Amino acid sequence: MAVGLLGRKVGMTQIFDQAAGKVIPVTVIQAGPCHVLQVKTADRDGYEAVQLGFLDKPRRLAGRSERGHVARLDSKRQKHRSATGVQPPAKPGCEPKRFIREFRTAADGLQVGQQVKVDLFASILAVDVSGVTKGRGTTGAMKRHNFAGQRATHGVKKVHRHVGSIGMNTDPHHVFKGHRMAGHYGVENVTIRNMAVAKIDSENNLLMICGAVPGPNGGYVVIRKSNKVGPGIKRPPEEKKPVGKQAGKPAPKPAAKPAAKKK
Repeated sequence: MAVGLLGRKVGMTQIFDQAAGKVIPVTVIQAGPCHVLQVKTADRDGYEAVQLGFLDKPRRLAGRSERGHVARLDSKRQKHRSATGVQPPAKPGCEPKRFIREFRTAADGLQVGQQVKVDLFASILAVDVSGVTKGRGTTGAMKRHNFAGQRATHGVKKVHRHVGSIGMNTDPHHVFKGHRMAGHYGVENVTIRNMAVAKIDSENNLLMICGAVPGPNGGYVVIRKSNKVGPGIKRPPEEKKPVGKQAGKPAPKPAAKPAAKKK
């Protein structure tokens, strides 16, 4: 698989595995179709990457720079560059996109304007999903950092959910940076790795993944092929090649069974 895919979280549901007799909770993601907006090369841009765009944006809401990113617009600068012989970069010729991300990988045959669909994950067993978590505002230390809190009895009065002491002595005479305290919680980019692909619906561009995905319903996510193999993901066993002296030796014959003694 050359690149990943962009999508939007639809919600959670469950499917029934008849072979194992289990109910599997899955997250439904509208994955693609995505347009290839740019193909960056090391010679021109200094690095290799593929830029994808997901979900059309109305032209009345898109700025001129957004419209010029996907289609050629006539301008004085463009006419001057064309007159000097500078070839403009290829444009996908599609509508402006709401969600655009780059994948640092080689193009592997992808061209500008080509569509990438959910069939990309047909032979993939596990994926990594990145999304922005739900915003929870300003929260205390127990919810934000999973603190246990103080005791409910025996001298503790009205400070059961407080952080506790954060001060220092005369030396060093200050609170160290990064001390875990109350504050803003959520709205962070989180990646869940090695999530099993449960089902793919190519007609409706839906991808069902086992487990929960960060972010609210309707939030944008980035899906990549996972490079981690966990205990829950079944992979075909690899054949072990003989090493060293064992490479030239024939396979050992099974030992003969001892003859039965006559009574």
